[in-house]
Amino acid sequence: MVIMVLESVPTSLRGELTRWMQEVQTGVFVGSMSALVRDLLWEKCTVALKDGQCCQVYSTNNEQGFSIRVLGDNTRGVVDLDGLLLVGVKNARWGKLREQVSKEVFDK
Repeated sequence: MVIMVLESVPTSLRGELTRWMQEVQTGVFVGSMSALVRDLLWEKCTVALKDGQCCQVYSTNNEQGFSIRVLGDNTRGVVDLDGLLLVGVKNARWGKLREQVSKEVFDK
């Protein structure tokens, strides 16, 4: 299963994704495809994104059962904490918190 959320992207990109996925809500696409097709669609998003945002969540064989990729300037970021993907809201303390978590993890 693959879920993609697109914001402020060109209409042509949304049209391209509808060839492979269902648009269940404006900018929200859901589908089931091979890893190759999933990665090729992600590449299309990276090329056509411009000033928009894109998030892709897909099933994979890890402890959480899914993986997350984000692209574009947004207020949320994915933090990998020992293989556990967490979503954090970026603000003035974001950089300090990320450094602190990284330091605690790697200093053990």
